[in-house]
Amino acid sequence: MVLVLVLGACGGGGGLFGGNRSNDVPLEELGAQEIFQLAEFELSRDDPEEAARLFTEVERLHPYSEWAKRALIMSAFAYHADGDYENARVAAQRYIDFYPADEDAAYAQYLLALSYYDQIDQVGRDQGITFQALQALRLVIERYPDSPYATSAILKFDLAFDHLAGKEMEIGRYYLRRGHYTAAINRFRVVVEEFQTTSHTPEALHRLVEAYLSLGLTDDAQTAAAILGYNFQSSPFYDDSFRLLTGRDLSPEAAGEGWLRDIWRQTVRGAWL
Repeated sequence: MVLVLVLGACGGGGGLFGGNRSNDVPLEELGAQEIFQLAEFELSRDDPEEAARLFTEVERLHPYSEWAKRALIMSAFAYHADGDYENARVAAQRYIDFYPADEDAAYAQYLLALSYYDQIDQVGRDQGITFQALQALRLVIERYPDSPYATSAILKFDLAFDHLAGKEMEIGRYYLRRGHYTAAINRFRVVVEEFQTTSHTPEALHRLVEAYLSLGLTDDAQTAAAILGYNFQSSPFYDDSFRLLTGRDLSPEAAGEGWLRDIWRQTVRGAWL
């Protein structure tokens, strides 16, 4: 029947793969493989929305077939390609729930993570979606470390983690510019303590030097600069901190006590970064 319909499409522009869908055979009269092939055809025509609908129909009309299983993971892919991230997550999660030991379960988990990751907004927006992306990416890394998606998940995890640190830095700079030094210090401290492996750490330490000097807390400013110099001496932020301190006859060194002195001790022991 598929052959007859395909030949009809070539001859008259209609049929199963033709441009005029009004003469199509009802989906209820087609087999699971035939509907699946229709969905693949729609993907090849760059119509993921229609492809997702057809993959879903395979599940609905032939729920216990092997094609339904394949259609479920493909519907997650098609929804994601269409930018319908919510339905992509639903389909991917259903696949994981129904077929946790299947070879495509790793891909389903990766698609679920991507559906969050691809929604991460600019640094200035709410970061709730970033936390969800991190959690989903972590599952890919931990559950499927030998899968072909683990490396990509690690890279995206690092980028999303960096994104969260960038949010803290943006807020901290905002407070610093307005002279709210204690509030700024709290934000930069989060970066130093919780996001110390990100690209924002050198700047966070330098901004701590600025904020502590503004408050007259020279011991903390010197210690922050010492940590910065120990780990990031080639950073331009260290040069800026060094100039700020020497301009006040101070030098980067561990001084006083407090949370930064604890960081300094970890740094010397090699337990930081």
